[in-house]
Amino acid sequence: MALIGLIYARTPGSTVQLAKLLSFTIIPVFLIGPIAGIYVDRWNRKHTMIFCDLIRGSMVLFIPLVIAYSKSMVPVYILVFMIFSATRFFLPSKLAIIPDIVPKDKLLLANSLTSTTMMIATIVGFGLGGIIVGCLGARGGFYIDAGTYFISALMISFVVLKLKPVLPPEPALKETLQKIIRKTILDDIKEGFRYLNGHKDIRMIAVTMFFLMAGVGSIYIIIIVFVQELLKSSTEHLGLLAMFLGAGLFLGSVIYGRFGAKLCKRKVINVGLAVTGLVIILFSAGLQMWPNFFVAAVLSMILGLFAAPIVVSSNTLLHEVMADEMRGRIFSSMDLIMHVGFLVFMFLTSLIAERIGQGQLLIATGIIFSFIGVLRLIIGNKTKGKKEAY
Repeated sequence: MALIGLIYARTPGSTVQLAKLLSFTIIPVFLIGPIAGIYVDRWNRKHTMIFCDLIRGSMVLFIPLVIAYSKSMVPVYILVFMIFSATRFFLPSKLAIIPDIVPKDKLLLANSLTSTTMMIATIVGFGLGGIIVGCLGARGGFYIDAGTYFISALMISFVVLKLKPVLPPEPALKETLQKIIRKTILDDIKEGFRYLNGHKDIRMIAVTMFFLMAGVGSIYIIIIVFVQELLKSSTEHLGLLAMFLGAGLFLGSVIYGRFGAKLCKRKVINVGLAVTGLVIILFSAGLQMWPNFFVAAVLSMILGLFAAPIVVSSNTLLHEVMADEMRGRIFSSMDLIMHVGFLVFMFLTSLIAERIGQGQLLIATGIIFSFIGVLRLIIGNKTKGKKEAY
């Protein structure tokens, strides 16, 4: 919100400047992400998270100093790039460290709590961020934001890693270190992708997250225009709908974390895809027939309710099946795959939407989601039936 406020103050109404800003937040995913995962697997994950927060807090603190003495946005873009580069180390460390904190039977609950707190922070952050920047200006927003990173680093310092790795005997340790030194970064990246491609469950989750983010990218731009045209408002209804979606994601994470331990995670993912697609169809068709905010709000909450278990199940399944030394690389690879799906389909559907209506494109996206979910459920049931017969 502070960055948006800054751009608005410098170049009011400039979509080009906003696009530049967005690009500097995403470029690190492709340049830094694959390399970051390698070092996350080599370094102490707790220390990595603390160091990343300290770097991000310091970089954010520099932004108001830079804008006070420079009218150019270039230094700001460089700082934004550095902040989001550090984030590429932080996120896989955060996801990879969970099995080192909780026992295996608590992984689903831990991932549910992680997803829940993220949703709360997102909802509260958007709301408070707008108010803070409105009252204190962009500079005040940057100072407060920097403080939150330092508080985060302090909180992480209290985390206790209960599951400590067992070190090999001295000769074996020496040989292992020599192998690590000999390995190049490119070898590690290749090894991570080979591991991902060679493991059925991880490959399934990678495909799922690609389709999920491709769907998000497909409707990201379109749904904004669609809602604005039907509900006749610029940002008011969009902000409220985002809050209802966040509330649905929150409830979905809490309910699934509490009662979903005995459910098959693969089925939860596929059912989630099928129902999410159906809700997108209902959202588009329903708003076209009844352009009413209440209808949109209810369907947004239902969408979040069924989308949340997909993410929670995927992260939990990854924790259960992947090797400890591969966690950082796999989560970084997932991040890369998700952003590729998001960006590619965001641009594709933006171009297609100029030729066909937004509503029709949303319905088509929902049909694809549901088709993939139902098809995978059918294939899964057939495979299970064959195994039982055998």
